[in-house]
Order: sequence, then structure tokens, then C-alpha cells
Amino acid sequence: MTIGERQNIELKVADDDPAATERACRALGAVDHGVLEQRDTYYAVEQGRLKLREDLAGGTGELIFYLRADESGLRSSRYWRAPTADPAALADLLTAAHGVVGVVTKRRRLFVYRNVRIHLDEVEGLGSFVELESVLEDADRESDDEAQALAAVVRALDLSAREAIAGGYADLTR
Repeated sequence: MTIGERQNIELKVADDDPAATERACRALGAVDHGVLEQRDTYYAVEQGRLKLREDLAGGTGELIFYLRADESGLRSSRYWRAPTADPAALADLLTAAHGVVGVVTKRRRLFVYRNVRIHLDEVEGLGSFVELESVLEDADRESDDEAQALAAVVRALDLSAREAIAGGYADLTR
């Protein structure tokens, strides 16, 4: 896990045919990293978003703070991550300090194509989604190789024809 400031380019769309999207990931040559069961708890903060992500199967977690505009389409996100072996204790502390503004539980199949993380998400109470995260090596700019990898995924999954979601899953639950 990389700790410290990072940047990625994101895209999130609803997915009305998750099986076809999974087949497209495999046809692209994306590597299947299995299924993750996650719960994201969001806390009230003055700027950006702060969430505790719990790995429900592994009993571990990570605290994630990020700055991202709520706009549809491809968007840039700056983020910081810190692991925790005791997410329950951290959740208690954060709840007392900030208050909870939302909880999102999801089942995520993770594929990776070059620098692009492809999330096929089943979000409790919301449905199926595809989320792309093109992780940038240089936080100040996207390289040509990174841009080409992201474009290849968007093409292979036919995502440009779908309406992008401006916010995050927590926004959709409100």
C-alpha cells in the first residue's frame, strides 16, 4: 500500500449488464484480483471527503481522505491513505470526533489493466456500477502511457456511451 499523497483520474457509471462488463474486462486482458467485501463509512469534514474503508473479510481497513470535484465524466482526485489493523477502534474515534454522514457497503470485483483499476461494484441498495481509477505515477500530470491505458479501458467497456455519475456512492444514498 502506498501511503502519502497520490492522484488518479476517475470515472463512475451505472452498469446494466455486469456479466457483459466482466467479459469485456477479460477480453481486454485485465487481470482479475478477486472479490472484495467493503464497507465505507464517511465522516463530516470541512473540506474533501474522509472515509474509513473496512475489508469485511480481512478485518483490516484504511483511512482515506480525498479531494475531488463532484462533476460527471473523467475527473481528477487527490487522495491520501493510511492502513489500520483495528478499524473498529478507529471508527469509534472518528464517529466521536466528526460524526457519520453515510455508510456504503459493496461487493467489488477488482480487475487491473496496466495502471487502471477497474471496479465492478454491487452497491447495497443502489445496484451495479463500473468505477475506473487510473493511478498516476506522477501526481502532477498524466503520462501518455497512462492516458492510453485509460482510453483503452473506456473503449473496451464501451463506457463513453454511458452517463457518468458526478458524485460518489454516498451521495446516491441521500
